[in-house]
Amino acid sequence: MQFPGSSPRLLLLAAALLSACAAGGAPGSRAPRSASGLPITGAFGAYLAGRFASAETDTEAAADNMLAALKADPDQPEVLNRAFLATLLDGRSEATRLARRLPDNPAANLLLAGTDVQAGRWDRAEQRLKAIGRGGPVQVLQPVLLAWVQLGRGQPDQALATLRPLAESNRLRALNALHAALIADIAARPREAERFARMAVADQPQPTWRLAVLAAGVLARAGKAAEGQRLLEQIAGSGEDAALAATEAMKRGALAARGVASPAEGWAEAHTALAGALRAQGSGDFALILAQLAVRLRPGFGPALVLTADTLADQGHDEDALAALNRVPAEDILAPVVGLRRAGLLDKLDRTEEAVAVLRKLAEAYPTLPQAPARLGDLLRRRNRFAEAAVAYDQALSRIGRPGMAEWPLLYSRGIARERSGDWPRAEADLLRALELSPEQPYVLNYLGYTWAEQGKNLDRAKAMLLRATELRPQDGNIADSLGWVLFRLGDLPGAVTWLEKAVELEPRNAVVNDHLGDAYWAGGRQREARFQWQRALTMEPEPEDLVKIEAKLKDGLPGYPASTAQR
Repeated sequence: MQFPGSSPRLLLLAAALLSACAAGGAPGSRAPRSASGLPITGAFGAYLAGRFASAETDTEAAADNMLAALKADPDQPEVLNRAFLATLLDGRSEATRLARRLPDNPAANLLLAGTDVQAGRWDRAEQRLKAIGRGGPVQVLQPVLLAWVQLGRGQPDQALATLRPLAESNRLRALNALHAALIADIAARPREAERFARMAVADQPQPTWRLAVLAAGVLARAGKAAEGQRLLEQIAGSGEDAALAATEAMKRGALAARGVASPAEGWAEAHTALAGALRAQGSGDFALILAQLAVRLRPGFGPALVLTADTLADQGHDEDALAALNRVPAEDILAPVVGLRRAGLLDKLDRTEEAVAVLRKLAEAYPTLPQAPARLGDLLRRRNRFAEAAVAYDQALSRIGRPGMAEWPLLYSRGIARERSGDWPRAEADLLRALELSPEQPYVLNYLGYTWAEQGKNLDRAKAMLLRATELRPQDGNIADSLGWVLFRLGDLPGAVTWLEKAVELEPRNAVVNDHLGDAYWAGGRQREARFQWQRALTMEPEPEDLVKIEAKLKDGLPGYPASTAQR
């Protein structure tokens, strides 16, 4: 769930979360060793190893080493803070013990306050929450967290009074209104719950899936089940990954069950919302801390674990991201979204057949939704399995019915798959349909225009299309190459050379672009320069069929342009 009303200032607010913490990582693999392969020993050695592991996002090793360093030097504040952070991110029980030694650390206080909430120690939780101060993300979350504490203490009136002014006028209305709705729902105040739920949804033009699911449940329990159902149907028809979760929620009748049923779950929800906002703004480390706090409050919490996985994947830690996804319970309504994420990670890890199996299973489980077969088509196309990709795209488009403007990427992708698998007539139809739906898509203009140029057909139209594409993407070397190639085919050698030289400047390591410039040079009588470009192209791993053609040109020159007419 994205955080409603987020803004760049959250980046500054987030800094205070770690103002008393050192930078750390997230779940990882094995501890680093010394250059000789031997374990690093001693307080300073363990500290350096922990720092290295944290930088590598390996908190298992970071926690091991920082705990070892702390044992050797227990009163060093820097080591204590880093040991706490590493154990927190690694999900260890030692984090709670270490947090008690860090009264000024915001993350430690949030952890301890959450522990008090779980134990029903409401007064102590409120004291800790207020002791954190008004800086950092707590400035955003403190009213919501305090309201949940007040509800736990049996003061729903006070809890709603805390959130009401913020829900009605604050720039973060959706966050505060949603939590007010959840609190009113638990407190059996359906009219207030309904009002706040509507406020939360109205504050966002397109509600996130999590907001939609929670608000729909509140509305259903307030006697507005049809309205809640419409919210879920809106998400289910969005075309986004979340459509699978919304469909799963409707299939299971999830409106009857509370998505948030206790103050601890309310805190987990709030932490995850802010974590999502921070990840969207590039603060992945902060997002991982809040997500870990959420999972401690609500073990197996799907939204927090998916967010953790997405953040780890952002940082290139695909194995760890996959491990986080594997912790989401199979019965969670996010399970189909987890399946899409798993397939993507498995493919990145070159476990492609496993990824294909996951997507095929999802496609069968959700026979009316296009997401899984579309993702399967993308995966197969990237793997050069074009005929199979075309079949997957067929399945995805058949589930959509009549394609609208939003479906141009599917038609474009199927067009590529069909063209690469030798079915040009239907590929051309797909690309033309994609342009009809969205005429200003430079990549469709480029692909169709270049293919026509290769075929020597519709050259004037291709030129016009590619001129427009260069206006839309002036720094795209591949589009500049396509325009240069069309001009070459039209016999405009000066224009071809101009655009192909620009293409080489923009894409200097592209074999096709260098090859094309060599052709234009040769045709213009610049033999030495042509041979230089072809030689360069050979060093850039051209496709096997292109390799044969380039070697033939280096031997015999460009077909149709005898060497005797070229400068020597």
